[in-house]
Amino acid sequence: MIRRAVLADVDAVVVIERACFGADAWSETLVTAAVEGGRSTVLIDDLDAYGVIGVAGDVADLERIAVMPSRRRQGVAGRVLDALCAAAREQEADRMLLEVAADNAAAIAFYAAHGFTTISRRTGYYRGGIDALVMQLELQEDR
Repeated sequence: MIRRAVLADVDAVVVIERACFGADAWSETLVTAAVEGGRSTVLIDDLDAYGVIGVAGDVADLERIAVMPSRRRQGVAGRVLDALCAAAREQEADRMLLEVAADNAAAIAFYAAHGFTTISRRTGYYRGGIDALVMQLELQEDR
């Protein structure tokens, strides 16, 4: 079940962060700020996957999406992404943006399969000089 994260979920999100991002994981302080702050929407799925968006005006930024390694390739990330898109629409966002490392073929394929298209490249954005691809999804629904 995907739901909005609460402070009691911070420890679980930190565990997911560390399992998925290692040295690049968000700290407990950053996770807590995202969960209790008003700028971000943090959704969690059964304590083993989560995602974060921030919405400003008509643009939603996909800040994080992570699934515990044991739950990957089971459709969990797609369900979390769908829920994040729905949350963005509820906040009147018309499009969602994200940045992904240009060498992360699995993530790029995942986002492309969900309708994201590459709109820009940021040279040397990530550690080690790896470029970032900026991807966009139009969020449209019948209103």
